[in-house]
Amino acid sequence: MMPEPATLTVCLVAIFAIAFMKGAFGGGLAALGIPLMSLVLDPISAGALMAPLFIVMDVVAFRYWKPATWSRQDLAWLVPPMVVGIGVGWWFMSLMNPHWVAIVVALVTLGFAAQWFAGGSRIVVRPRSKWRALLAGSASGVTTMVAHSGGPPAAMYLLSLGLSKSMYAGTTSMYFTVANAVKAGPWLLLGQPDAKLWILIAACTSVIPAGVWVGWRLHQRLDQRQLYSLCYVLLVLTSLKLLWDGIRGLSG
Repeated sequence: MMPEPATLTVCLVAIFAIAFMKGAFGGGLAALGIPLMSLVLDPISAGALMAPLFIVMDVVAFRYWKPATWSRQDLAWLVPPMVVGIGVGWWFMSLMNPHWVAIVVALVTLGFAAQWFAGGSRIVVRPRSKWRALLAGSASGVTTMVAHSGGPPAAMYLLSLGLSKSMYAGTTSMYFTVANAVKAGPWLLLGQPDAKLWILIAACTSVIPAGVWVGWRLHQRLDQRQLYSLCYVLLVLTSLKLLWDGIRGLSG
């Protein structure tokens, strides 16, 4: 009934890393922890494991990313299409091959990040756009459902606004709080965790408070330019992971 020691160790490390990024950057970077868990769990079990743990992270993060750090206008534009995108992602997983979606989103995001680095890593503020928010929220909803990788599309929109570092992280945190709550049910239905997996989920909750706190402490030490630079580097890494998953899925 108890999980194997290797499985427990790998999952604890992966969940701590994801919680750390929740504290430092607000979330949306879960895809960076998935490769670790893929060493010991199949993708569906890993998704079912993370679904309730994301909600625990979100609850812990409320201590640090309070309502004063949320950009309500951007959330109002991003959240509704994201919820629709999660539904579309569920449909893709049920009826279609979702890997083409992952590949397209990854390539677009890599192009966006390339512009940042080619432009000398300068923070260039673009005006808000309902249409860009609609596209970003929809794409983020699809990819967060099919690959736990909704960060790249949402980050493309939010980073372009030049928000303060706390406003960026707080808005991202609240955005993914809603996303995680919406997709938890579908993932648990899809994965149908058994008693062994529930024990693993319970064990992994123990590292979440420390992970979020350590990430938040790093956030406090970074200035806005440093935070944005790290966000773009992580954006590239998550996009490459998404691209790899899409290509591997098509060739598998």
